[in-house]
Amino acid sequence: MIRVLFNIKGGVGKSSLSVNLAAISASQGKKTLLIDLDTQCNSSQYLGLTDESAQNTIADLFEQTITFHLVKKPASDFCQRTSYDNLDVIQGSTRLAKLENELDGRHKIYKLRDALKTLQNDYDRIYIDTPPALNFYSLSALIGADACLIPIDCDDFARKGLYSLKQKIDEIIEDHNDELVIEGIIANQYMANAKLPNQIVNELIDEGYPVLPTYINQSVKMRESHQAKRPLVDIAPKHKLTQALIELHNSLK
Repeated sequence: MIRVLFNIKGGVGKSSLSVNLAAISASQGKKTLLIDLDTQCNSSQYLGLTDESAQNTIADLFEQTITFHLVKKPASDFCQRTSYDNLDVIQGSTRLAKLENELDGRHKIYKLRDALKTLQNDYDRIYIDTPPALNFYSLSALIGADACLIPIDCDDFARKGLYSLKQKIDEIIEDHNDELVIEGIIANQYMANAKLPNQIVNELIDEGYPVLPTYINQSVKMRESHQAKRPLVDIAPKHKLTQALIELHNSLK
């Protein structure tokens, strides 16, 4: 199963959710890969991978598709182990920004899909963290994925953006990947005691949007997890936020 976490709105917690869902998957014995496609590299940094001079990043994987004199490495060569059992990562890179125009101009939009097909033989679960834009990289991920999870932060801007976002994903399904499904909308950074988040979530449910039943509350524990560069299932396995993320993970197929 290949899942993309995607929203064109920034600050909705894509990277936090990507890392924590992948870490939970790995902790439950599933061979799991996390791919960091965001030029901000937040998922990589969350796992302590901060070396911009690192080799075999996601930028190197893409770059070899436009460098004809190189011997092409298999996608598995770009997967590196983390300090967690069953969890591997393809590290992000800021160099993605420089490569995007050339990759797009040379019609390499299906190269990630091709790589993902080979990686499915090695991994039970693949999670892809995407940039907050419908650009070459997020489109590549959606073309190659089985499912899309959409985190929202439960404000009115998020709800309005969701309408156009769903239309864009539906077009990608029709034009590029008819096996892609919107697996669910994740109410993230949720404030249970506030009126507006409840109102927005209930309205989305009434309108037929697939809001997942587990809401992820705001908590300083997430920021502490970022600072420690350790997923919540490792740093605070009994915390209520961790338990909510486990419940969310277990509700997915």
